[in-house]
Amino acid sequence: MLRTRVLTAAALAAVLLVVLFSLPPLVGAVLFAAVLLLGAWEWAQFAGLRSWPGRIGYVFATGLLCAAGWYGTRATAQWLALMAAAAVWWAVAFLWLSLAPARVTRLAAALAGPCVLVPAWVGLARLLQLASPVPGAALLFYMLLVVWASDIGGYFAGRWFGRLKLAPAVSPNKTWEGAIGGALLALGVAALGARWFGYPPGPFTALGLVVVLSSMVGDLAESMFKRFAGLKDSGGLLPGHGGMLDRVDSITAAVPFFVLGLSWFGVVG
Repeated sequence: MLRTRVLTAAALAAVLLVVLFSLPPLVGAVLFAAVLLLGAWEWAQFAGLRSWPGRIGYVFATGLLCAAGWYGTRATAQWLALMAAAAVWWAVAFLWLSLAPARVTRLAAALAGPCVLVPAWVGLARLLQLASPVPGAALLFYMLLVVWASDIGGYFAGRWFGRLKLAPAVSPNKTWEGAIGGALLALGVAALGARWFGYPPGPFTALGLVVVLSSMVGDLAESMFKRFAGLKDSGGLLPGHGGMLDRVDSITAAVPFFVLGLSWFGVVG
Protein backbone atom coordinates (compact mmCIF):
# COMPACT_ATOMS: atom_id res chain seq x y z
CA MET A 1 0.00 0.00 0.00
CA LEU A 2 2.78 2.43 0.93
CA ARG A 3 4.71 1.57 -2.24
CA THR A 4 1.64 2.23 -4.38
CA ARG A 5 1.02 5.48 -2.55
CA VAL A 6 4.60 6.66 -3.11
CA LEU A 7 4.62 5.72 -6.80
CA THR A 8 1.35 7.54 -7.42
CA ALA A 9 2.58 10.61 -5.55
CA ALA A 10 5.85 10.61 -7.54
CA ALA A 11 3.96 10.42 -10.84
CA LEU A 12 1.63 13.26 -9.81
CA ALA A 13 4.59 15.39 -8.71
CA ALA A 14 6.31 14.86 -12.07
CA VAL A 15 3.18 15.90 -13.96
CA LEU A 16 2.78 18.94 -11.72
CA LEU A 17 6.34 20.09 -12.37
CA VAL A 18 5.68 20.00 -16.10
CA VAL A 19 2.40 21.91 -15.67
CA LEU A 20 3.96 24.59 -13.47
CA PHE A 21 7.27 25.18 -15.19
CA SER A 22 6.94 23.98 -18.79
CA LEU A 23 3.45 25.01 -19.86
CA PRO A 24 1.89 28.48 -20.32
CA PRO A 25 0.03 29.72 -17.22
CA LEU A 26 -3.31 29.66 -19.03
CA VAL A 27 -2.86 25.98 -19.91
CA GLY A 28 -2.00 25.28 -16.29
CA ALA A 29 -5.14 27.10 -15.18
CA VAL A 30 -7.24 24.96 -17.53
CA LEU A 31 -5.66 21.75 -16.23
CA PHE A 32 -6.24 22.84 -12.64
CA ALA A 33 -9.86 23.49 -13.59
CA ALA A 34 -10.11 19.91 -14.85
CA VAL A 35 -8.75 18.65 -11.52
CA LEU A 36 -11.21 20.72 -9.50
CA LEU A 37 -14.13 19.66 -11.70
CA LEU A 38 -13.15 16.04 -11.12
CA GLY A 39 -13.35 16.99 -7.46
CA ALA A 40 -16.85 18.34 -8.07
CA TRP A 41 -17.82 15.01 -9.69
CA GLU A 42 -16.75 13.25 -6.50
CA TRP A 43 -18.27 15.90 -4.21
CA ALA A 44 -21.68 15.34 -5.80
CA GLN A 45 -21.83 12.04 -3.89
CA PHE A 46 -21.77 13.95 -0.60
CA ALA A 47 -24.93 15.73 -1.72
CA GLY A 48 -26.62 12.41 -2.48
CA LEU A 49 -26.24 12.78 -6.25
CA ARG A 50 -25.28 9.27 -7.34
CA SER A 51 -26.78 9.19 -10.86
CA TRP A 52 -24.82 10.35 -13.90
CA PRO A 53 -27.25 13.17 -14.78
CA GLY A 54 -27.20 14.50 -11.23
CA ARG A 55 -23.43 14.43 -10.98
CA ILE A 56 -22.94 15.96 -14.44
CA GLY A 57 -25.35 18.74 -13.50
CA TYR A 58 -23.41 19.41 -10.29
CA VAL A 59 -20.12 19.55 -12.21
CA PHE A 60 -21.66 21.89 -14.78
CA ALA A 61 -22.98 24.24 -12.09
CA THR A 62 -19.58 24.26 -10.37
CA GLY A 63 -17.91 25.02 -13.70
CA LEU A 64 -20.22 27.98 -14.28
CA LEU A 65 -19.36 29.31 -10.83
CA CYS A 66 -15.65 28.90 -11.59
CA ALA A 67 -16.11 30.89 -14.79
CA ALA A 68 -17.98 33.59 -12.88
CA GLY A 69 -15.22 33.63 -10.26
CA TRP A 70 -12.58 34.05 -12.95
CA TYR A 71 -14.30 36.90 -14.78
CA GLY A 72 -15.33 38.54 -11.52
CA THR A 73 -11.77 38.73 -10.17
CA ARG A 74 -9.91 40.49 -12.97
CA ALA A 75 -8.93 43.24 -10.53
CA THR A 76 -6.58 42.32 -7.70
CA ALA A 77 -8.97 43.75 -5.10
CA GLN A 78 -11.72 41.46 -6.39
CA TRP A 79 -9.42 38.44 -6.23
CA LEU A 80 -8.43 39.22 -2.65
CA ALA A 81 -12.07 39.80 -1.70
CA LEU A 82 -12.94 36.32 -2.95
CA MET A 83 -10.01 34.85 -1.01
CA ALA A 84 -11.18 36.68 2.12
CA ALA A 85 -14.69 35.28 1.66
CA ALA A 86 -13.21 31.82 1.26
CA ALA A 87 -11.19 32.30 4.46
CA VAL A 88 -14.44 33.16 6.28
CA TRP A 89 -15.99 29.97 4.90
CA TRP A 90 -13.07 27.92 6.24
CA ALA A 91 -13.45 29.57 9.63
CA VAL A 92 -17.09 28.49 9.59
CA ALA A 93 -16.01 24.99 8.52
CA PHE A 94 -13.63 24.84 11.48
CA LEU A 95 -16.44 25.74 13.87
CA TRP A 96 -18.67 23.19 12.15
CA LEU A 97 -16.03 20.49 12.64
CA SER A 98 -15.44 21.49 16.24
CA LEU A 99 -19.01 21.93 17.43
CA ALA A 100 -21.39 19.92 15.26
CA PRO A 101 -19.62 17.49 12.88
CA ALA A 102 -22.65 15.19 12.79
CA ARG A 103 -25.03 17.94 11.64
CA VAL A 104 -24.62 17.53 7.90
CA THR A 105 -27.42 17.44 5.35
CA ARG A 106 -27.43 16.81 1.62
CA LEU A 107 -28.28 20.45 0.97
CA ALA A 108 -25.46 21.66 3.21
CA ALA A 109 -23.04 19.30 1.47
CA ALA A 110 -24.20 20.50 -1.95
CA LEU A 111 -23.71 24.15 -1.01
CA ALA A 112 -20.35 23.50 0.62
CA GLY A 113 -18.85 22.05 -2.55
CA PRO A 114 -18.60 25.32 -4.51
CA CYS A 115 -17.42 27.12 -1.36
CA VAL A 116 -14.49 24.72 -1.28
CA LEU A 117 -13.72 24.24 -4.97
CA VAL A 118 -14.43 27.55 -6.70
CA PRO A 119 -12.19 29.87 -4.62
CA ALA A 120 -9.45 27.24 -4.65
CA TRP A 121 -9.41 27.15 -8.44
CA VAL A 122 -9.59 30.93 -8.83
CA GLY A 123 -6.76 31.32 -6.32
CA LEU A 124 -4.59 28.76 -8.10
CA ALA A 125 -5.32 30.14 -11.57
CA ARG A 126 -4.69 33.77 -10.59
CA LEU A 127 -1.54 32.84 -8.70
CA LEU A 128 -0.15 31.19 -11.83
CA GLN A 129 -0.50 34.51 -13.68
CA LEU A 130 1.93 36.32 -11.35
CA ALA A 131 5.26 37.10 -13.00
CA SER A 132 7.07 39.30 -10.48
CA PRO A 133 8.78 39.81 -8.14
CA VAL A 134 8.61 36.00 -7.73
CA PRO A 135 6.97 33.82 -10.41
CA GLY A 136 3.57 32.57 -9.34
CA ALA A 137 4.48 29.01 -10.34
CA ALA A 138 7.40 29.02 -7.89
CA LEU A 139 5.21 30.38 -5.08
CA LEU A 140 2.53 27.83 -5.81
CA PHE A 141 5.05 25.01 -5.81
CA TYR A 142 6.36 26.25 -2.47
CA MET A 143 2.85 26.20 -0.99
CA LEU A 144 2.32 22.66 -2.27
CA LEU A 145 5.61 21.55 -0.73
CA VAL A 146 4.47 22.89 2.64
CA VAL A 147 1.14 21.07 2.38
CA TRP A 148 2.81 17.85 1.23
CA ALA A 149 5.34 18.05 4.06
CA SER A 150 2.45 18.34 6.50
CA ASP A 151 0.75 15.31 4.94
CA ILE A 152 3.94 13.21 4.86
CA GLY A 153 5.03 14.17 8.36
CA GLY A 154 1.53 13.57 9.67
CA TYR A 155 1.32 10.16 8.01
CA PHE A 156 4.56 8.82 9.46
CA ALA A 157 4.34 10.54 12.85
CA GLY A 158 0.81 9.19 13.19
CA ARG A 159 1.90 5.66 12.29
CA TRP A 160 4.89 5.67 14.61
CA PHE A 161 3.68 7.68 17.59
CA GLY A 162 -0.07 8.20 17.19
CA ARG A 163 -2.09 7.67 20.35
CA LEU A 164 -4.36 10.65 21.02
CA LYS A 165 -7.24 11.01 18.57
CA LEU A 166 -7.46 14.42 16.90
CA ALA A 167 -11.07 14.33 15.67
CA PRO A 168 -12.56 10.87 16.35
CA ALA A 169 -16.06 11.93 15.29
CA VAL A 170 -14.78 12.91 11.85
CA SER A 171 -11.58 10.98 11.09
CA PRO A 172 -10.75 8.23 13.61
CA ASN A 173 -7.26 7.63 12.20
CA LYS A 174 -6.01 11.21 12.67
CA THR A 175 -3.98 11.81 15.83
CA TRP A 176 -2.52 14.79 17.63
CA GLU A 177 0.93 13.25 17.34
CA GLY A 178 0.49 13.04 13.58
CA ALA A 179 -0.72 16.63 13.37
CA ILE A 180 2.25 17.90 15.40
CA GLY A 181 4.73 15.82 13.41
CA GLY A 182 3.30 17.09 10.15
CA ALA A 183 3.36 20.68 11.35
CA LEU A 184 7.00 20.45 12.43
CA LEU A 185 8.15 19.05 9.09
CA ALA A 186 6.09 21.64 7.20
CA LEU A 187 7.54 24.47 9.28
CA GLY A 188 11.02 23.30 8.33
CA VAL A 189 10.05 23.51 4.67
CA ALA A 190 8.46 26.93 5.25
CA ALA A 191 11.65 28.24 6.84
CA LEU A 192 13.71 27.01 3.88
CA GLY A 193 11.24 28.71 1.56
CA ALA A 194 11.68 32.01 3.37
CA ARG A 195 15.42 31.75 2.90
CA TRP A 196 15.06 30.81 -0.77
CA PHE A 197 12.71 33.68 -1.63
CA GLY A 198 14.52 36.19 0.56
CA TYR A 199 11.53 37.00 2.76
CA PRO A 200 11.70 37.67 6.52
CA PRO A 201 12.04 34.18 8.05
CA GLY A 202 9.77 34.75 11.03
CA PRO A 203 6.69 36.14 9.26
CA PHE A 204 7.06 33.86 6.24
CA THR A 205 7.40 30.78 8.45
CA ALA A 206 4.30 31.98 10.32
CA LEU A 207 2.50 32.06 6.96
CA GLY A 208 3.66 28.48 6.48
CA LEU A 209 2.05 27.57 9.80
CA VAL A 210 -1.23 29.18 8.70
CA VAL A 211 -1.06 27.14 5.50
CA VAL A 212 -0.49 23.96 7.51
CA LEU A 213 -3.36 24.60 9.93
CA SER A 214 -5.77 25.52 7.15
CA SER A 215 -4.77 22.43 5.15
CA MET A 216 -5.62 20.27 8.16
CA VAL A 217 -9.06 21.86 8.34
CA GLY A 218 -9.54 21.14 4.64
CA ASP A 219 -8.61 17.50 5.14
CA LEU A 220 -10.94 17.09 8.11
CA ALA A 221 -13.80 18.89 6.35
CA GLU A 222 -13.70 16.43 3.48
CA SER A 223 -13.59 13.57 6.00
CA MET A 224 -16.72 14.98 7.64
CA PHE A 225 -18.61 14.94 4.36
CA LYS A 226 -17.28 11.50 3.43
CA ARG A 227 -18.44 10.17 6.79
CA PHE A 228 -21.89 11.65 6.20
CA ALA A 229 -22.05 9.98 2.78
CA GLY A 230 -20.79 6.65 4.14
CA LEU A 231 -17.61 6.71 2.03
CA LYS A 232 -14.07 5.76 2.96
CA ASP A 233 -12.58 7.52 -0.08
CA SER A 234 -14.07 10.09 -2.40
CA GLY A 235 -13.23 7.85 -5.36
CA GLY A 236 -10.75 5.33 -6.74
CA LEU A 237 -9.00 7.38 -9.40
CA LEU A 238 -5.58 7.55 -7.71
CA PRO A 239 -4.09 4.22 -6.53
CA GLY A 240 -3.09 4.39 -2.89
CA HIS A 241 -4.71 7.79 -2.42
CA GLY A 242 -8.40 7.31 -3.23
CA GLY A 243 -10.14 9.99 -5.27
CA MET A 244 -9.07 13.37 -6.55
CA LEU A 245 -10.63 15.11 -3.56
CA ASP A 246 -8.57 12.94 -1.24
CA ARG A 247 -5.47 14.39 -2.88
CA VAL A 248 -6.51 18.06 -3.09
CA ASP A 249 -8.69 18.55 0.02
CA SER A 250 -5.84 20.08 2.02
CA ILE A 251 -4.86 22.35 -0.86
CA THR A 252 -8.35 23.79 -1.32
CA ALA A 253 -8.26 25.22 2.19
CA ALA A 254 -4.64 26.36 2.05
CA VAL A 255 -4.93 28.44 -1.15
CA PRO A 256 -7.05 31.37 0.14
CA PHE A 257 -4.89 31.87 3.24
CA PHE A 258 -1.69 31.62 1.23
CA VAL A 259 -2.85 34.25 -1.26
CA LEU A 260 -3.96 36.58 1.54
CA GLY A 261 -0.58 36.08 3.22
CA LEU A 262 1.23 36.93 0.00
CA SER A 263 -0.81 40.14 -0.20
CA TRP A 264 0.49 41.07 3.24
CA PHE A 265 4.03 40.63 1.90
CA GLY A 266 3.22 42.84 -1.05
CA VAL A 267 3.60 40.02 -3.58
CA VAL A 268 -0.07 40.28 -4.50
CA GLY A 269 -1.60 43.73 -4.84
